[in-house]
Amino acid sequence: MIRVMQLSAKDLESQEKRKELTVCVVGLGRTGLITSCLLTEANFTVIGVDSSSHTVHQLKKGKSPFTETTFRRFVEPRIRNDKFRATTNLRKAVSESGIIIIGVPTVLDKKKKPDYTRLEKTCRDVGMSLIAGSLIIFQNTMGPGMTETVAKETLETASGLEAGTDFGLAYSSTLNNSATPSKDVPNGTKVVGGITKRSLKVACLLLETITKGQVVRVKSIKTAEAVKLLEESYKDVNIAFANEFAQFCEKAGIDFAKVLNIINPLKFSRMTGLHKARDSYFLVEEAEAVDVKLRMLSLATKINDETLDHAMRLIRSALKACQKSLKRSKICVFGVSSLPNSKRVTNSATKKLVNQLKKRGTLVKVYDPLFTHNELLSMGYNAEPNLSKTVEGADCLVVAVAHERFTKMNLHRIQILMKQPAAIVDMGQVIDPVKAERADFVYRGLGRGIWTK
Repeated sequence: MIRVMQLSAKDLESQEKRKELTVCVVGLGRTGLITSCLLTEANFTVIGVDSSSHTVHQLKKGKSPFTETTFRRFVEPRIRNDKFRATTNLRKAVSESGIIIIGVPTVLDKKKKPDYTRLEKTCRDVGMSLIAGSLIIFQNTMGPGMTETVAKETLETASGLEAGTDFGLAYSSTLNNSATPSKDVPNGTKVVGGITKRSLKVACLLLETITKGQVVRVKSIKTAEAVKLLEESYKDVNIAFANEFAQFCEKAGIDFAKVLNIINPLKFSRMTGLHKARDSYFLVEEAEAVDVKLRMLSLATKINDETLDHAMRLIRSALKACQKSLKRSKICVFGVSSLPNSKRVTNSATKKLVNQLKKRGTLVKVYDPLFTHNELLSMGYNAEPNLSKTVEGADCLVVAVAHERFTKMNLHRIQILMKQPAAIVDMGQVIDPVKAERADFVYRGLGRGIWTK
């Protein structure tokens, strides 16, 4: 096996030399799959590992486990060759690899505290088969310091080896990562830190072969961990302010959507509405561990979480205007993605909205044009085969995600199918209020409140 920690730029300059190096990618979510594809494209031998037998089965058939067209077009040609294979056998894959890239997700518990249980288990399994001289690169989200404490200590205990001496250890975070890859995936800017200068150098040599964006070297792993969290937390603060300003606009009789349209060239965040913050909680938790209160960030996460309560208030208001109550009403929720125009459900707030509505005695059906009927059912939603069946007999339509396709809906046709009088609650600001009222809807919207002609 190639002595990974002795690699130089010359060792990776040609595709012929790269194919001799085996890289194990642990965790075949979107980021892990993109990484695997870029590695195979660069002619490395790649073993992709995932705990999901379904994911591995799909990949073995040359199919992407994620079904949106753009993602499939990127992934499938790159996994259908002899340089990539998928498996659930982590320990065997690690024993055959010189570089291990770990990207297993870290979840939040019920109290919104980071739960590193899965990370620890992965590190134990990796450590049990780790070969001296290997390099481990983490690319999952975790609090600053977790790589050099939880991950490092678990690896050392399981392997009997010492990080920085017997094996290399690095962390890579990606900024401005495209949610949906194309054939020219830039893969963002990578920020890399290593436990030693050698770990950092080798990690950067590898990542430079697959990254079309910039690779930025930082002196510590903690810095690399913090960079991505700061970027995501900054977005959460922007979204929180936009959500608060939207509620001010409702009371002040201002159309928030028109305000945004004017200042959007200034790059003001348009991501208002239902938003499920996640990465910010990692930063808040680690700040508390060193006795620092990130007051603005803590407040921002609270504001964004409370936007769901405001959505419920708007739904009640719309139904009341129709002389209906929330209990026993039929409501259709449009959009289950976590981002507009993207077939991603990670951290989507729709599930929480649906659960809140069900708790209050409503019958909820869900529709999303980016997902098939079976896909929605498999996610636990009550769904119909098409839009017409979804809205038939409904009292209220709630736009939860600002998909562009929702701007093109035939409101008159939808209104006829619904139970009269019918309401629309637009949390994505994609429905023209004037058109909604012309179609005889009672309209409510984030940043628009009780719309009047």
